Amino acid sequence: MNVKVIISLVLSLSLLAVFFIIPTENNSASTFNDEFLRIHIRANSNADIDQNVKYEVKDAVVNYLTPLLTNAVDKKTAIKIVSDNLLNINNVADSVLSKNKFSYKTNSVIKKEEFPTRAYNNLTLPAGVYDSLIVNLGSGQGNNWWCVVYPPLCFVNADNSNDVTYRSKLLEIINSFWGKVNAS
Repeated sequence: MNVKVIISLVLSLSLLAVFFIIPTENNSASTFNDEFLRIHIRANSNADIDQNVKYEVKDAVVNYLTPLLTNAVDKKTAIKIVSDNLLNINNVADSVLSKNKFSYKTNSVIKKEEFPTRAYNNLTLPAGVYDSLIVNLGSGQGNNWWCVVYPPLCFVNADNSNDVTYRSKLLEIINSFWGKVNAS
């Protein structure tokens, strides 16, 4: 490896550390959090029956949202799409609840919500407050399921007929960089 490549690598890693890794008062995790729209589905209770239906609702909501979000180019667009479809999200979830003979209903909102640190494949989202689609089933007091609506980290393996594949431009740039470094 020549000196120019080493210097470039050190400078690149230093810049990444300054902007993404080292939190400061003005560059905290909240800036990172601003890039994501999360989803949080809360079961009515911790009873097995409520927990099981939560996963059925999750599958139905993810399958409903996946084709809608294929053209979302940023978080603002994703929030608009989800906001415009809150009633439909409730209807999708309520139909699953009704099919399973539950009398309670769904309430969906978009709001800021605190999340713990969570890893999704090669990406770790730090604990913090994120804009979120909250789907409460009944009282919403049970254990929950959460993921990311935008970018669609939990939608990649969704069972849908569109065979949507999502790519990370940042990951492509990093892989390209490392390919060039390793080729030197």
